[in-house]
Amino acid sequence: MATHSIPAASPGWASQALARAKAEPAYGAFLMLWIGFIAIPLIMGLDKFFNVLTNWESYLAPWIENLSPFSAHGTMMVIGVVEIIAAVAVFLRPRYAAFVVSIWLAGIIVNLLTYPGFYDVALRDFGLLVAALALAVLARTYTKPGLRGGGMR
Repeated sequence: MATHSIPAASPGWASQALARAKAEPAYGAFLMLWIGFIAIPLIMGLDKFFNVLTNWESYLAPWIENLSPFSAHGTMMVIGVVEIIAAVAVFLRPRYAAFVVSIWLAGIIVNLLTYPGFYDVALRDFGLLVAALALAVLARTYTKPGLRGGGMR
């Protein structure tokens, strides 16, 4: 009588990542930051078109609105597109995109510090900037270098 062995299902990427995160806390920190910096700019970028979370135009300093060739609403829509692109870039190449997100957050902080009433939000965004830099540092260990062949290790 022939016996057939059914191979065990190979664990998927998510379960392998969770097992690695349990065994290697720095990898777990990398994953949390990576997922967070995909989700946050994506959600905020999409919301620039719908204003469900807040009225984003109220966060735009008047001097930036005056510099922009668009209305406040149009400027926020452009910012939304940039944030969506940033989320995709972090998904694909966190090693490099985390630095771009850090620079973007620095610009947001400058905007908020030049507009009274948003210093608390500027401080929160400074925390996000530090977290984005931490993602960039961790990504040096957990992703491959290069724009073409780069990606997760």
